[in-house]
Amino acid sequence: MSHPDIVELECEGRRVVLVGTAHISRESAALVRRVVQEVRPDAVCVELDAQRLQALRDPQRWRHLDLERLMRERQLATFVLHLVLAGYQRRLASQLGARPGLEMLEAVEAAQAAGAAIVLCDRPVRATLLRTWRSLSFWRKLKLLAAVLEAPFARVELTEAELARLRRQDVLSEALGELARAFPEVKRVLLDERDAFIAETIRRTSGARLVAVVGAGHLQGVRRHLEAARPVDLDALGEIPPPGRLGRAIGWGVPAAILGALGWVAMTRGAGAAGEHLGFWILANGIPSALGAAIALAHPWTILAAFLAAPWTSLTPVIGAGYVTAFVQAWLRPPRVADFETLAEDASRFGRWWRNRVLKVLLAFLLPGLGSVIGTYVGGARILAALFER
Repeated sequence: MSHPDIVELECEGRRVVLVGTAHISRESAALVRRVVQEVRPDAVCVELDAQRLQALRDPQRWRHLDLERLMRERQLATFVLHLVLAGYQRRLASQLGARPGLEMLEAVEAAQAAGAAIVLCDRPVRATLLRTWRSLSFWRKLKLLAAVLEAPFARVELTEAELARLRRQDVLSEALGELARAFPEVKRVLLDERDAFIAETIRRTSGARLVAVVGAGHLQGVRRHLEAARPVDLDALGEIPPPGRLGRAIGWGVPAAILGALGWVAMTRGAGAAGEHLGFWILANGIPSALGAAIALAHPWTILAAFLAAPWTSLTPVIGAGYVTAFVQAWLRPPRVADFETLAEDASRFGRWWRNRVLKVLLAFLLPGLGSVIGTYVGGARILAALFER
């Protein structure tokens, strides 16, 4: 089959047809259906996991979002990353007049019509996000979060020439590629590891004729892995690594150092001096965290909770101030059904984050948490400096 987005190869005596697609392109969807109809494969592999397939089949999936579970399992940070990336893709898709993921749905439906097996060949999205997050240092996490949060809200004004170009490219992979150039750790997890995971899943799929539908950004990487024919450990690539030792050491070491410094000041200069430094710690943490809650336009009690919680949550890595304020905000202003129904659309519009109650809970998590981080470093620096004062 002659097409720039199609690669045919032999893999262990079987015919494999790779189709590279743009995730927001009607042309890609039509190409996928044509390839499946012509090849009549035994199986069709699609670059999806079970969660993303369910999301594509149910555009109103946000109605079933369990916000309390996300808070309880401390998954709000990864959920925010997932949501803003989805919002960015949705905004581009609206300009192209397409639905995100349409070509993957076409692949599934065409496979069903042809009587072919459907194989979900991508790694679970939660594993990918957590592996990405835990591959970064603390400061790189902040930098990545700022970059990801900025992208969806930038003005997207596309010319006709740019629209034509984007219709033929995997826009999300292109965006992730730009991100990966600034964050090599992100490229390894988001692109390289997934190339290997997808290729190995294809290699393990039964059938004499296979069609694999992947984003154009993965096409050549998957091809290289299939041609190399080196087995890959899928369990290792799907593993969610525990927090790094350095992260745990910092998480417990900073509070221990601050409490130790306060104790030393109390012993050497008296309770009054220690109380003065403790007061500074409370204000240095409480004020920025409360300011973050105020910027989120959170409930007044949420702002007070931010001020009261930040000085103490900063002294333990078990829970952050953001989770306390998110819980308080969700309890005082519980999201309505309408907020869940419009969540995907609202997430792609900057101003609507302050109107949608689900998104406001996320703002009440992010901004007070950021304020608490700033306060920890300002207050901690002041207290630790007291050790060297005469």
